[in-house]
Amino acid sequence: MVEREETLFEFPCVFPLKIMGRAGDTLAPAVLGIVRRHAPDFDGAAMETRASSGGRYVSLTCAINATSRAQLDALYRELSAHPEVKIVL
Repeated sequence: MVEREETLFEFPCVFPLKIMGRAGDTLAPAVLGIVRRHAPDFDGAAMETRASSGGRYVSLTCAINATSRAQLDALYRELSAHPEVKIVL
């Protein structure tokens, strides 16, 4: 018998990821590369960018077409391990 993994989501679904880090020229391309590795159909033009009030930090929002819990877990792990990423929500 195969056990189904319990999840609050029904896949496939659109899943927004919010990634925060220090403002700079390298964070967005690094995040885009990681996201596309796990969600190849993600359109980089759809990535939303918002600077903090002081301009030192930036948040990036990527709404991906999530296909599984394993995909999301792997994406969170890789994003969280990147040295420029401070928080992944």
